[in-house]
Amino acid sequence: MRLARARVPQVDDDRGDAGGDDVRGVVLAGERAVALPEVTPGSADPLLDLLRAGADLGEVARAALAAADAPVYDRAALAVLAPLRRPGKIVAIGLNYRDHTAETGLAAPSEPLTFAKYPSSIAGPGEPIVVPAAITTSVDWEAELAVVVGRPCGPARPGTLADVAAYTVGNDVSARDLQFADTQWTRGKSLDTFCPLGPELVTPDEVGDPQALRIWTTVNGATMQDATTADMIFDVATLLRHLTATVTLEAGDVVLTGTPPGVGGFRTPPVYLADGDVVTVGVERVGELTNPVRHV
Repeated sequence: MRLARARVPQVDDDRGDAGGDDVRGVVLAGERAVALPEVTPGSADPLLDLLRAGADLGEVARAALAAADAPVYDRAALAVLAPLRRPGKIVAIGLNYRDHTAETGLAAPSEPLTFAKYPSSIAGPGEPIVVPAAITTSVDWEAELAVVVGRPCGPARPGTLADVAAYTVGNDVSARDLQFADTQWTRGKSLDTFCPLGPELVTPDEVGDPQALRIWTTVNGATMQDATTADMIFDVATLLRHLTATVTLEAGDVVLTGTPPGVGGFRTPPVYLADGDVVTVGVERVGELTNPVRHV
């Protein structure tokens, strides 16, 4: 199943005409989008609400498709947003592809290298990656398979693939000058809009083996990254087990699983995102996520 968080036309039941827009969780089915039940009517984070309520996204989506009274929208009329607006945590993994580690000249880690991206860095499909030019001049792309946790798992019960509610696409946008000036990476990875996410949440049954997916990036149509998740040093199952040995992952938390080779900062000469660039990151069977770049 493919689920989205979208801005949908609002209909005034008394007059029958269109009002403003609502944010709803929907399941996508061909040219239709069927509304999912709301845990909290009017919430700006309907898919996160479902996850935190313990819902199985696949079951909820199938029930919505079978319901005779669920609102149905023209998919083309929807404005698709980031699937999650404010998850509790975004845990990211560095140096997790063999060939990417090699291009950096760094030694491969003996265990997963983790850092955080702040939830306020999330941007949705089509939203600009906003680069504060007075602060950074070295902004890079990183295509990533993003894992969305479906139920709490932690030291008392280590996480497994069964705890994955869905996959989506992430772009771990990175200010390399800030990243390497600091002794940790969070600041350079967490500027506002530096975590494009989406466009959809895709349930594991549609994705299959997370270690057998093509992953890529294009900038202005030119291919920059083109690899496979089979090149991960630590696979998704290992990452979940490692993270939950010390930290509780909660429903709706996001794990960014690392990027393949081809980032801009380690090219000769380096290539960084310029004002007006358009960057697309994609993962096979999950989707493509496109964002323009705007320097301010």
